[in-house]
Amino acid sequence: MNTKVWKVDNYVDNLKNNPQVVDAADFLRKNEVVALPTETVYGLGGNAESDEAVAKIYEAKGRPGDNPLIIHIADRQQLTRFVADVPHKAEQLMDAFWPGPLTIIFNKKEGVLSEKATAGLATVAVRMPDHPVALALLEVCGLPIAAPSANSSGKPSPTTAAHVLDDLNGKIAGVFDGGPTGVGVESTVVDCTEEIPVILRPGGVTLEQLAEVVGEVHVDAALTDEAARPKAPGMKYRHYAPNAPLFMVSGTTGFLQKLVTEKQQEGLKVGVLTTEENVDQYSADLVLACGRRAELETVAAALYETLRRFNQGQVDVIYSEMFTNTGVGNAIMNRLQKAAGNKLISE
Repeated sequence: MNTKVWKVDNYVDNLKNNPQVVDAADFLRKNEVVALPTETVYGLGGNAESDEAVAKIYEAKGRPGDNPLIIHIADRQQLTRFVADVPHKAEQLMDAFWPGPLTIIFNKKEGVLSEKATAGLATVAVRMPDHPVALALLEVCGLPIAAPSANSSGKPSPTTAAHVLDDLNGKIAGVFDGGPTGVGVESTVVDCTEEIPVILRPGGVTLEQLAEVVGEVHVDAALTDEAARPKAPGMKYRHYAPNAPLFMVSGTTGFLQKLVTEKQQEGLKVGVLTTEENVDQYSADLVLACGRRAELETVAAALYETLRRFNQGQVDVIYSEMFTNTGVGNAIMNRLQKAAGNKLISE
């Protein structure tokens, strides 16, 4: 399969009438899958009402079938098509954070969406992306679009079209190059089917921001307890992993350097994930600064790009510094824990 590449300035006038947007939307209507930029990561989009299109998403990614997909819409009116009810707290969150990096779980109407898209669950996860190309594509095609991250399952999520092509070139119909994404980590997922909203995945909207809008918010126990059963099926899988084994390190820079030296003495090539503040503290085969610790939004934005750069450096093992579990740091640590398979070394 030849993977077509479209490219347009995100901020040109009248994107909905742009020939490339119209062409890509036509691919979606024909049940082909198209990678599209969002403000979080690139998504692999397909018609959420079509078993054929959704099957192509799973096949291209190599994604487990019990891992439901997030449905992307351009207009809140589309919810009436496939959502059974919209709770008041969900309305409040949509008012505050849509379009944006927030996914809300609703009870679904039966018989509208592909059962493959929702993995047979009675609920559906929905978001409205905050990206001009994504919104134009969604509006022009007129369909709810299922769109997980546009990468091979388990690998770091793509934040550029080049990342998408690295993983999926020849496996998908097309990719819309909208430049690098902004947030850099996926959307926050919040279950609003119960009285008190529950965070199932931390992301671009923080717990603190959600609580400001709706008051009490719970966090799925599986996010902090490995023994707990996750409410979101996909959260049980390893994600975001570079090729080399990754270890989180809790301790001083001196302790981390000691680990590096020990591995180098064994003849291994070692990588270190740090920030701009500490990049000069390490002597390793590949030391990469992932944003600034003083501004965790920059760490989130650079995380997947940094993990992919370790692949290019062909290191044998990677040690990563750790980050605070507050604010967007919660999302960063969640992704690092998944990428490391929860492997932690403490001083």
